[in-house]
Amino acid sequence: MTEPHQEKTGRFIPARVIPVPRTVSPEAQAYLSTPAPIDRPPEPEPKDKAAWRAMIKNAEQAFSAMTAARAEGHPCDVVTHELSATQLYEVTPRSMTARNENRAILHIHGGAFIMGGGRTAAHTAMPIADRAKIRTFSVDYRMPPDHPFPAGLNDAVEAYRMLLTRFKPANIAVYGESAGGGLAASFVLKARDMGLPIPGACVLHSPEADLTESGDTFETNDKVDSLLSRLTNSIALYADGHDLRDPYLSPIFGDFSKGFSPTILTSGTRDLFLSNAAILHRALRRAGIKAEINVFEAMPHGGFLNTAPEDREVLTEHIRFMDEHLGA
Repeated sequence: MTEPHQEKTGRFIPARVIPVPRTVSPEAQAYLSTPAPIDRPPEPEPKDKAAWRAMIKNAEQAFSAMTAARAEGHPCDVVTHELSATQLYEVTPRSMTARNENRAILHIHGGAFIMGGGRTAAHTAMPIADRAKIRTFSVDYRMPPDHPFPAGLNDAVEAYRMLLTRFKPANIAVYGESAGGGLAASFVLKARDMGLPIPGACVLHSPEADLTESGDTFETNDKVDSLLSRLTNSIALYADGHDLRDPYLSPIFGDFSKGFSPTILTSGTRDLFLSNAAILHRALRRAGIKAEINVFEAMPHGGFLNTAPEDREVLTEHIRFMDEHLGA
């Protein structure tokens, strides 16, 4: 008689309900009690570019509306700079301390490598610029299906080169969330390997830093994360046939002994990408890089979508880290 699950080794957990914990804020409890806030349709096959364009167009409507609504509470002045193939948004807070006049943030937005571009890139940077009181540059990097890897990485490098004409590298922080977090870490490796001076600080919130998606929490937090599921097809679309272990795609496989920016990583106990943050943190520490990690109770990917005080704590930690490590 064949034993159940004989084909797969590991610890087998029976079906169960994961309760909403009382160890988080009431707002976070309310968020965890509701259905997923963003309904992501099934991803098309990587080669079906027409289907991808249609899916992205529909998904962007909800995503852009959500980020625009949040940006309204953080008014900033926005100027658009032209790069060779895309735009760079300069987002300036209405009030800025003298300490921050010569500082800058290079922001690399999230969106599963396929969403978050256009004006949305500026909107996602506005809360960061306003809260940090630092001029923030958000790169509208090119994305699939028409512009797979390494187009977006090249755009980030070009944006950084532009910032270097105005700011000292020690006064620049690179800041990325989710897919943008993985891209931000890859960007630092790429800039270093090109002989460019690396940024003074790196902020990675729930980074998609391992496109092989092999970490422990891709199993343990599967279906527990209320926002995110595996990005198998969008990863294949983005990688465009390149080896997923290439550090410019999956920075956890990078050689950090050659140098890297001081880094803060944040994640949550329900985040599908928690293993990415944990593995990357240990890789940095083994190389002697200044790195810290903050893991928030019951937080899924994307936090609580700015509905809970824990979301403000995450950004507070990011701002504190940048202030400690950037030159004045």
